[in-house]
Amino acid sequence: MANPLQKRFILILIGLASAAVISLLWSLSRGSLPLSLAELWHAWNHPGMAHQLVTELRLPRALGAFAVGGLLALAGALMQTLLRNPLADPYVLGISGGAAVGALGAMLLGLGSFWLTSGSFLGALLSMLLVFGLAHGGGSWAGRWTGNRLLLTGVVVSAGWTALISFMLAISPDNDLRGMIFWLMGDFGQAGNPTFALLVLGAGLLLCLPLARNLTLLGRGELQAQALGVNVVRLRWSIYLIAALITAVAVTQAGSIGFVGLVVPHLIRLALGNDQRLLLPASVLLGGTLLLCADTLARTVIAPQQLPVGVITALLGVPVFLYLLRRSNS
Repeated sequence: MANPLQKRFILILIGLASAAVISLLWSLSRGSLPLSLAELWHAWNHPGMAHQLVTELRLPRALGAFAVGGLLALAGALMQTLLRNPLADPYVLGISGGAAVGALGAMLLGLGSFWLTSGSFLGALLSMLLVFGLAHGGGSWAGRWTGNRLLLTGVVVSAGWTALISFMLAISPDNDLRGMIFWLMGDFGQAGNPTFALLVLGAGLLLCLPLARNLTLLGRGELQAQALGVNVVRLRWSIYLIAALITAVAVTQAGSIGFVGLVVPHLIRLALGNDQRLLLPASVLLGGTLLLCADTLARTVIAPQQLPVGVITALLGVPVFLYLLRRSNS
């Protein structure tokens, strides 16, 4: 029989999963052709224009938004725990900037989707190596760095990636420029098949859950974690590599989307505590639901025109983060 803590975990996750399903149904029913739940069910089961609209346009986009939101939230939760800093996320540490440079480079050269994905991951990996290499303070290359030093290094590296992105945009052909800028602000309009992103999300969560106990101990301090048998250096590299991969996949799928990886894990941690067994899956569900709702708003609020989803997440994320920051200082 499950103990009270396990029952609480299960109830919370069921609630978040239910919210995700409701958000998915809302996303499928909203658009240029609004559908009621009955009409949505009929469209799902009967061939026709409405069936194609739901299954070929809205559903892949909705699943892609959920996958990217979950990936960003998972990466943010890992980074914040690893660095014991609520301001850490893939964007602050430059991983997404490196991924964006790799992806834009492939787009600029006219390469296919395989090279887009490969370039994005290689850019994220290069950014990770740069940040770690520049942040270490001597001695063991992998073992001597602090959270503040790593954050500062990440901000500087991120600024360098931003400069490279600006240069690439400046030399891009005019007919490609609008699409590249829209992609950089976050765009699911041109997102491909979400299957790969969903698989990476599931694999990333499955890889992280066995590390949940060690991550919880690491959140209490490195010395305590080491005293309880945690290999901190190996854990750092494992988590950083996983975060680099899932960030690269998220950026490749939809471009740069801010605030999800920053706000969602922080909100979960304030509400539910720092137990990684709950924090990691809860962050995935809430992050996916948040970005799914944001994308639905992005394509409906000024329809038939569409907004970049990054605009919506920023409008939602800035006030929420300022509220959380004020609450943490009170």
